[in-house]
Amino acid sequence: MNDVANDDSVPELLSRRAKTADDDSVECLGLAFESEEARREHFLARLKAQLPELRERPDFPMGKDEDILRLSDPPYYTACPNPFLTEFAQQCGRPYDPREPYSRNPFAVDVSVGKTDPLYKAHGYHTKVPHLAIVPSILHYTRPGDIVLDGFCGSGMTGVAAQWCGTTSRDYRHRIEQQWKAEGRQVPEWGARNVLLGDLSPVATFIAANYNTPFDVTAFADAARELLDEVQQEIGWMYETLHKDGKTRGRINYTVWSEVFSCPECVGEVVFMEAAFDRESNRIRDKFHCPSCRTLLTKKKLNRLYVSEHDSGIRKTIRKTKRIPVFINYTANGEKYDKQLDSDDLRLLRRIETLDRPMDLPLDRMMHAPDEVEAWGDEWRPGVAGFSHVHHLFLPRSGHAISTTWRRAEACANPRIKNMLLFFVEQAVLGMSLLNRYSPLHFSHVNQYMAGRVRILSQHAECAPHYILEGKLRRLVRAFSSLPAKAKNCVVTNSGCSRLSMPDNSVDYVFTDPPFGHNLAYGELNFTNEAFLRVFTNLIQEAIVSDTQKKDLAEYQRLMRECFTEYHRVLKPGRWMTVVFHNSRSAVWNAIQEALMSAGFVVADVRLMDKQHGTFNQINAPGAVKRDLVISAYKPNGRLEERFRPKAGTEDGAWVFVRAHLQKLPVFVGRDGRVEVVVERLGYLLFDRMVAFHVLRGFAVPMSANEFYDGLARQFPERDGMFFLAEQVAEYDRRRMAARDLVQLELFVRDEESAIQWLRQQLTKKPQTFQEVHPYFIQELGGWQKHERMIELSLFLDQNFLCYDGSGEVPSQIHRYLSRNFRHLRNLPKDHPILRVEAKGRWYVPDGRDASDIEKSRERALLAEFDKYRDARRGELKVFRREAVRAGFRRAWQNGDYDTIIAVGRKLPGEVLHEDSKLLMWFDQALTRSGEA
Repeated sequence: MNDVANDDSVPELLSRRAKTADDDSVECLGLAFESEEARREHFLARLKAQLPELRERPDFPMGKDEDILRLSDPPYYTACPNPFLTEFAQQCGRPYDPREPYSRNPFAVDVSVGKTDPLYKAHGYHTKVPHLAIVPSILHYTRPGDIVLDGFCGSGMTGVAAQWCGTTSRDYRHRIEQQWKAEGRQVPEWGARNVLLGDLSPVATFIAANYNTPFDVTAFADAARELLDEVQQEIGWMYETLHKDGKTRGRINYTVWSEVFSCPECVGEVVFMEAAFDRESNRIRDKFHCPSCRTLLTKKKLNRLYVSEHDSGIRKTIRKTKRIPVFINYTANGEKYDKQLDSDDLRLLRRIETLDRPMDLPLDRMMHAPDEVEAWGDEWRPGVAGFSHVHHLFLPRSGHAISTTWRRAEACANPRIKNMLLFFVEQAVLGMSLLNRYSPLHFSHVNQYMAGRVRILSQHAECAPHYILEGKLRRLVRAFSSLPAKAKNCVVTNSGCSRLSMPDNSVDYVFTDPPFGHNLAYGELNFTNEAFLRVFTNLIQEAIVSDTQKKDLAEYQRLMRECFTEYHRVLKPGRWMTVVFHNSRSAVWNAIQEALMSAGFVVADVRLMDKQHGTFNQINAPGAVKRDLVISAYKPNGRLEERFRPKAGTEDGAWVFVRAHLQKLPVFVGRDGRVEVVVERLGYLLFDRMVAFHVLRGFAVPMSANEFYDGLARQFPERDGMFFLAEQVAEYDRRRMAARDLVQLELFVRDEESAIQWLRQQLTKKPQTFQEVHPYFIQELGGWQKHERMIELSLFLDQNFLCYDGSGEVPSQIHRYLSRNFRHLRNLPKDHPILRVEAKGRWYVPDGRDASDIEKSRERALLAEFDKYRDARRGELKVFRREAVRAGFRRAWQNGDYDTIIAVGRKLPGEVLHEDSKLLMWFDQALTRSGEA
């Protein structure tokens, strides 16, 4: 048994049992009840009374009152928006006190956590972040009793992590403490945190609630075994087969079914598994022969066959894909065997087909689409799948099995154990459907449906309930035994996170893993499971890019902005939010950044999280992100706003923000004895953050980039290209001395901005002539963006750098380079003839007044270019200088000319606008200021 942290010092938790062993009374939200049953009845009555009002919300799920109440266990979990959140915050949280000392830097550690932990594997929900990857962040940003929020909770791993902080083993604590001491960080405070979990999906919140609400593991195990015994008694005959000895009765584990096609040459039937399966390699061949005419075939050449039958559930004739059983895997005498189906097996299947349809099998039309609609979503494709309703996903035997198992689970009298039984059985729904594929290379065929995809393959493993659930029961008991029953410290709401019924400044930390663009269509992927729960996701508030839902990237960004704005409202000033990001498209990344900044957050760090496993899309999609990004952002505290407001729009105001921002950034990040560059401390990103801070508050940007860089260099110590506060640089120097070397950032030339940065980097290290730098520059241009106007190197140099013409003193940059690298040029004065000859024609990075003059000249050229775009009568701009558009947007913003920003923004290709974070910020803010957003 794991050690349990002493929570006596923690503020009042949501619910506590009385301390006497014989007393069943409980306290909940400050109220005393004689039993859990009394507590549940009280809050169910309150929830029922509020349902009419809650139904007015746009995020209220689709379902009847009785089904919502049946699933709910208020105030801990409601299968609708939870009306008890304010009481939770008041009872369990600490009111915001600006005098309370709180100081944290980002948790700047790349996290790599596998997916083998039993608790993580207790449920296979989409794109889960392992709880052990979340625990360090919660420990870093919070202390026991704080409120942690995750409004996109999925299966509830943030809640598990919050509990883990108080129930983990001594070994785990010791390992974390030793690691943190070695990294020079403060040892964490152990103890459970209070946690609020929310999600739009009823199946997600149902899973999260069961993960995070304590229950009697022994009672659950007994009830689950009894359930499996009852199912065996009722339908066990459906899974019997005669052993090869002709005497022993075996128990079917799974039956492999194959789609049947016709040959395009002879029109003969082709049973896919029989024709394409290579038994020697245990693989499906790409090419195979027709069994009738021996024509060499591929699957794409085949014609799918269909059969028609009357569907008593929807009372119409349907057409479905033709499938036949190919072989059976069964257990007899304790051993597993494969066999071809004999006459008794086929007779058994025909008998099952004649039975009345299972009354408890859901009959919902997929995605509740009207009958005349052919496509129900971005994932579901009825033309290929050959079905239109949920019950079509199950072969006759599987339909009887899953409905029987679900019905008997729902019959449990104990509400908490009943929900755990449904949590248990729900995991077999897709595994018993046609989505469960047969792969010869898999040792087990339990739940072999594609993660994050809806695909029915030509070979299907029809699994028996005992084959899926008996092993699952053992694993669940082992997993949940590591979480001893404790005071309940988690509430779950089935609602969108754009409307949290929480007071302002009531949450101590946010960890969230939101949907990203069109990565996963959660509402569609969850539909079948939600049909069994009889409560469905309301898709109106689903933040997603979806053709079917008619939600583009702009709509996704709007929905995410609403969610982050609500996060910002409830989070205490000066506190942190961690966002896990997994999408390879820069447009989605920019949408998230813009949503974060528009909501008022400031990004302070971006790290890697390697979950050591990916979804189908992550693994196979071109250019897919293999590892997730972890974004650390903070809500500026009131002291920063108070200092900034009187000086907003002035240079002093800019430096007020920069000092406060530098205070929030990691001072030193090292790994394997090497120093990593803290990107947020680089000059150009500090400038971008300063600009965004002003623009998002409606103020003019007080200085140009070069003026900013000049002031940055004068006011703040610089190390390895990064800028620090005076009190931070000593720590960096001390830890830098113990490191071997610096991990240099890779810089890719994709557009004018990155080309200038690349040239600045090259010329800072070594002032060069045009002939020297040109061949290396050409090599870097392979990834140039298609809408970006190609600029000649000579123009880049003329508009951004200076060239020594051989007269007067040699500039200091060139002098330093030559004297350090050429022995015969050392100790020569700057006007020495030999030195001037060597320096002539070299380009270098300007500073001071020279840099300001060059920037002004370049700005004039860019604005002249922008004016052409503004005045152009033609529609969309095809090729242009992005830097010119940025300069024009910046001038228009300073002048309050929002119409110009909007007009030119609408001439840009949509993908350009959304893939450029700077242009997107100006454009979105112009829409907001003009009243169009």
